[in-house]
Amino acid sequence: MLIKRKSIEQAESSRRPTRKPKFAPVTLSEQDGVRYLHFGTEWVQGAMRIRKPDWPELEYAQQMMAWMLFIEQPATIAQLGLGAATLTKFCYRQFPDAGITAVELNPSVIAICESMFKLPAQDERFQVLEMDAMDFVLDEANHDAFDVLQADLYDATARGPVLDTPEFYQACNACLTEQGVMTVNLFGDHPSYNKNIKAMRFAFAHVICLPEVHDSNVVALCFKNKPDLDPARLAARAAQIVASTKLPAKSWVKGIQAAG
Repeated sequence: MLIKRKSIEQAESSRRPTRKPKFAPVTLSEQDGVRYLHFGTEWVQGAMRIRKPDWPELEYAQQMMAWMLFIEQPATIAQLGLGAATLTKFCYRQFPDAGITAVELNPSVIAICESMFKLPAQDERFQVLEMDAMDFVLDEANHDAFDVLQADLYDATARGPVLDTPEFYQACNACLTEQGVMTVNLFGDHPSYNKNIKAMRFAFAHVICLPEVHDSNVVALCFKNKPDLDPARLAARAAQIVASTKLPAKSWVKGIQAAG
């Protein structure tokens, strides 16, 4: 949903017979040392720098980690929509004491993340669930269970998140612990944006949108309870994040302050 470019498979399959699969085909492209994930279109669904497989290559993916300004040591993190496993890998490496759950409906996405995007093997603190994200957040067993939710739920058309209703966001809220935070990748230059923001503000106590990056990507931070936005605290925490991870956390603080 970020950059339009033809995938390797798309360029080679223009003369093949067409049929409608259950899921959009999972395809790849590479350029300048970066491997991109596509769902059979030119829209990028995720990226990995081959020499730095655990680094969030795209700026919107870095912004999805902005919850770190508010939660230093999460115990549990859930990723809704695996994509190229960018956020899942980063969280798995960065927070060795946290339980990580990734939820992905398409089995081909899981398989290609394992084979081409360096997804870690599942272990006692990491699991990948092949299921619908809506079913996951509606399951009462997952309520009050996660400090962090990260949602990046796009299909091949990349027109907006595939789950965008007040009911979905209310269920996400229910999955968060009392100080929990959800980050969501939105498409700012599309009618779905206002629909999502309205649904989020209905479901959460506080919503902040960071500045737009790439081709209209906007990351929203959704808080179960009103967050501590003290400028001095945010600045100090951002400096810690930069020192420990090299993520551009100071720009997140500027974006939060600009959002008012």
